[in-house]
Amino acid sequence: MVKFIPTPIGNVEDITVRALREFERTTLFLCEDTRETKRLLKILERRVNMRYPEGADFISFHEHNGESRLREIGFRLKDESVVYVSDAGTPNISDPGQLLVEYCQREKIDYDVLTGATALTTAYCASGFDSGKFSFIGFLPHKGAKRREELSDIMGSPLDTILYESPHRVERLLREIVDIDGDRELFIAKELTKLHQLYIRDSAKDILEMFHNSTLNSRGEWVVIIKGKPTDRDSLSVDDIINMDIPPKVKSKLLSKITKLTTKEWYGRLKNNSK
Repeated sequence: MVKFIPTPIGNVEDITVRALREFERTTLFLCEDTRETKRLLKILERRVNMRYPEGADFISFHEHNGESRLREIGFRLKDESVVYVSDAGTPNISDPGQLLVEYCQREKIDYDVLTGATALTTAYCASGFDSGKFSFIGFLPHKGAKRREELSDIMGSPLDTILYESPHRVERLLREIVDIDGDRELFIAKELTKLHQLYIRDSAKDILEMFHNSTLNSRGEWVVIIKGKPTDRDSLSVDDIINMDIPPKVKSKLLSKITKLTTKEWYGRLKNNSK
């Protein structure tokens, strides 16, 4: 059986008792980075007297070698006590463990996912944003048109959006947001659960100014939450326009302005629905 075990995102004391018990009977550790996993287990041995089986195997399993690893060790997953751990947090979100889940489903191998720490929900709970609706993007593309397109879509979305960003790109992300809407409210969190944890909620332009004035440094892992774009309550919805008593061509033009479909696509849909 395969167990997907969340590990602390910073503070080691966030490990769960259930996770410790699973570690103590594991014979095969599949790790995003074996060095990080061994380092965590050594700390847990010192602090909580945890012991895992002597002779347990540690094998790397990441986005570059996942397929080949499954060909090598797939036969062990049914009969052994196997865990998968990422470097930090809950596996399978922005994480290569998803490949292992699909394999277990396909090969009818029992698996379980334990609950535990994850940066995205921790940051959103700390943000104070009250919509309760958000999308999670993970990391944006590093550069190019794809990055600009994705950020533009995010800035136009009514949903709050959660991003991860690296230390050397966080200021760039803030500049890109300011170029689109400097007044947009953000919540940024740095080094969650660690000694130098930091929360800031302010406009994008004011947060960027903090970096420029050197009151913030970019070192550490960042979670950036972009508040959703306010919606105009007086604007028309798709259903409002569809129910209007106006010609289909006019209706199609209006619908294309508030959706991603073209006038031609809407016209075809309206004609088909009228049959």
